[in-house]
Amino acid sequence: MPPTASSPPSLVPLAASEKASSDDLSPSDVDHAYVLQASALYRSRTRALLLMLSLIASLALSLLALSGLQLLDQTEVRALDDRVAKLPAMGYNTWNAYHCDINETVILTQAKLIKSLGLADVGYNYINIDDCWAEMNRSAHGDLVASAERFPSGMKNFTDTVHALGFKAGIYSDSGWYTCQMYPGSFRNEARDAKQFQDWGFDYLKYDNCAEPFDDIIREGQVGKFAIMANAIKNLAQTSGKTPLIYSLCQWGREQPWLWARNFGQSWRTTEDIGPHWDALSSIINQNSFITWASDFYGHNDMDILEIGNGDLTFEEAKSHFTAWALMKSPLLIGTDLTTVTNETIEILSNHEIIAINQDPVFGTSISPFRWGVNPDWTYNATYPPSFWSGQSQNGTVIMLLNTLSKPTDLSFSLTESPWLRAGREYSVRDLWTHTNNGTAIRSFTAHAVPAHGAIALLLKDVGDEPDGIYPPCSP
Repeated sequence: MPPTASSPPSLVPLAASEKASSDDLSPSDVDHAYVLQASALYRSRTRALLLMLSLIASLALSLLALSGLQLLDQTEVRALDDRVAKLPAMGYNTWNAYHCDINETVILTQAKLIKSLGLADVGYNYINIDDCWAEMNRSAHGDLVASAERFPSGMKNFTDTVHALGFKAGIYSDSGWYTCQMYPGSFRNEARDAKQFQDWGFDYLKYDNCAEPFDDIIREGQVGKFAIMANAIKNLAQTSGKTPLIYSLCQWGREQPWLWARNFGQSWRTTEDIGPHWDALSSIINQNSFITWASDFYGHNDMDILEIGNGDLTFEEAKSHFTAWALMKSPLLIGTDLTTVTNETIEILSNHEIIAINQDPVFGTSISPFRWGVNPDWTYNATYPPSFWSGQSQNGTVIMLLNTLSKPTDLSFSLTESPWLRAGREYSVRDLWTHTNNGTAIRSFTAHAVPAHGAIALLLKDVGDEPDGIYPPCSP
């Protein structure tokens, strides 16, 4: 609910000076008329000069805004200066599996399973608590209080245990009066809470968007509201000399965070909440297909916590879910109960070749669509998002082919449709799910019988000129 900006005063053109004929005037009248005309000319030129200065000032302010320098007291933070979280975060979040049914035993059990199941070995290294960890009221001194029932050992003991297991620890708060489950939020306590999270030993903060103060209280939009905690984190890092908290903004895509949230944090939610069904996944892929340019090192579109292992997702849909999230450089946070996990779920979550694209230290950008497929290019359709995607990696060109149909289909493309593939060249083909080398591609590639809602992930490497004698001499 952004406040209404006041409008600048309107500019009314000055009326043209009336001209009098000198034949109708006496000499004294003529002298007086000349004085009046000179005075009018002076006033006119002065007003013109003031108008010009006003226009120059407005242009300067516009240029400042375009360069991303916000003219708000709360928007001085530049998260890039902190140089934390170059790559998308990987780890575990409690919400999708447990919602509010959490405690220290449940969470530490999940952490130990991440190690024993080999998930830590492929990069999952954050153990993040979501909502419902606190008591319903702050202490008499105004501090947040961990639930004595859910965390009887205390938060410092919890993070010490998480760190001893080789992980980093994340916690949750909210930019409003309350969290989404009506526990105390951090509004007007941002600096106090940031310090408390750091003192407890947390490394990561997920910051939600519920219970917003009314406009006459906060007098900010989303940008200013989320900048307050960003400044608190920045100032705390400067005064304490410690590494800043990773700041994960969870404001559901409101007010286009892909345009501004990089200035404050390392990831930003782009949509409403995810669900464990294909319709939710295809809708999120569709929405993010238009903003893939926003993800790069130190700042990532967050497509929400993974639902792999939950709900009624088929094996192929779960593979597509993981492929899209990883290759689009979203954070990868496991959200299922690992005590009942299947081998298929572990197979998906531990695909080291897919994860290598997500965690590529050389290319931080997302894959992007080069052809929509079912719909004309640039069509917004939650049911049928783009089918043909490509991007760069340190080991070659990444291709994702997504079957958005409810039946198997062939997916074919010309190599030069991707901006990263050259004409007149031959490419080796690596399948990132079967982990096999599948010969070479010249000019085009076809994936046959891609399963319903399934995905193909390929890595294409240039192996030299295409063979002589291929007709026509130019790629279509």
